[in-house]
Amino acid sequence: MILVDSCGWLEVFTESSLSDKFLSYFVHLEKIVTPAIVLYEVYKRVKSVYGDDEARFIAAQIYQTRVVPLSASIALYAADLSLAHKLPMADAIIYATAMIEKCEVVTSDAHFKNLTHVLFVE
Repeated sequence: MILVDSCGWLEVFTESSLSDKFLSYFVHLEKIVTPAIVLYEVYKRVKSVYGDDEARFIAAQIYQTRVVPLSASIALYAADLSLAHKLPMADAIIYATAMIEKCEVVTSDAHFKNLTHVLFVE
């Protein structure tokens, strides 16, 4: 199991310069863990830039993964991780979810660069 951060979804969806590097992680969507906050971030961004149809399309792709809701235990762990690593709230929730689910974070977000259990794409 892996957790693809919001930036990974957006890189692939927009076919950006890192798209090819992220694409290999999307072969088996059922093996991806997705925190609900990633669904929020990706859906919001795609809808604001590309519109309703594209936002529904990307949400349908994310629904094929295992979406993990924000629980009290994830929230508290995220707060601790945020303090320890100076992570913004969403990144701390994403990282906490990955640690609790025992999977690696696949990302190109610089906030994660020096953390353990991160596959950094550049």
